[in-house]
Amino acid sequence: MSQVVLVTGSSGLIGSEVCLFFGRHGLTVHGIDNNQRAVFLGEAGDTRWNQQRLERELRGFVHHELDIRDRAGVLELVARLRPACIIHAAAQPSHDRAAAIPFDDFDTNATGTLNLLEAARRACPESPFIHMSTNKVYGDAPNALPLRELEMRWDFADRAQAHGIAEDFPVDQTMHSLFGASKLAGDVMAQEYGRYFGLPTCVLRGGCLTGPNHSGVELHGFLSYLVRCNLEEREYHVLGFKGKQVRDNIHSEDVARFMYAFFQAPRVGEVYNLGGGREHACSILEAFALAEKITGKPMRHTYVDTPRAGDHICYYSDLRKMQAHYPGWSITKSLEQTVAEIVESWHRRLDA
Repeated sequence: MSQVVLVTGSSGLIGSEVCLFFGRHGLTVHGIDNNQRAVFLGEAGDTRWNQQRLERELRGFVHHELDIRDRAGVLELVARLRPACIIHAAAQPSHDRAAAIPFDDFDTNATGTLNLLEAARRACPESPFIHMSTNKVYGDAPNALPLRELEMRWDFADRAQAHGIAEDFPVDQTMHSLFGASKLAGDVMAQEYGRYFGLPTCVLRGGCLTGPNHSGVELHGFLSYLVRCNLEEREYHVLGFKGKQVRDNIHSEDVARFMYAFFQAPRVGEVYNLGGGREHACSILEAFALAEKITGKPMRHTYVDTPRAGDHICYYSDLRKMQAHYPGWSITKSLEQTVAEIVESWHRRLDA
């Protein structure tokens, strides 16, 4: 059996973490990345530094400068490698940019995913295919749930959401943003290649995925960008909901650990809400306080009473299905530890 794992978006936060994690477990890692994040999000989103880190630190790592929209290139590479696992973490990741570049957004998030799925079906249909989706496939429907306002955050008011949003939450009749719609198209296609063709596919609907190797920018990368603003004493722009909007945060290493668990015991056409859960959720105001506690610097911010279209007021993932299917997996990195690692990483990068 092949001992190659193919990772798309290999220079990004999740992709690079997965490369290192699977490499430590004895697999030969091939990465696909063409630094499109810098094209989508500007110079601050550049991930070449992460590519260079992988080439320096990960023995046997092979980088492929390939755009997942290049169908012929994707089909040829997957046919040549016939990987034991494909982890698809490449994406156009921003709500706001999607509206400005709708063709690029859909071609990347939907058609790029289809290219990879069909390549897998033709070349290695027995290999697990793990697709990084997003909680934005639920659109703004979670905002219709009963909420209660606390001093520093919003929270769900109904006991039915005591553990957060589960995988059976509806995905239609709601506003997604164009990004959410393109990601939903790829999400459903990955499920269908599992259910229709029997491929061992897995869709991970991520919450706020974060960690020290994130090139966070204002349009994408909540905690990473917030920490950078704090360290550089920049103003952080809070958009609506009194700064009490809640996100669950999960360290990229815990994401990689779940992917490895699925690789070892794959299932067909599965969907999981992958986030930090209630225990690792925080509002923007609470994230300010945590950053200030760790850095000793005050958080400068301005408030605009206009939220982003389709933004969630409160969202955290119900992790019970994941934990039932993979009881050996759990979250190992606390929110405070995660923020501390992000602070340390930005110190290194900004001082370099």
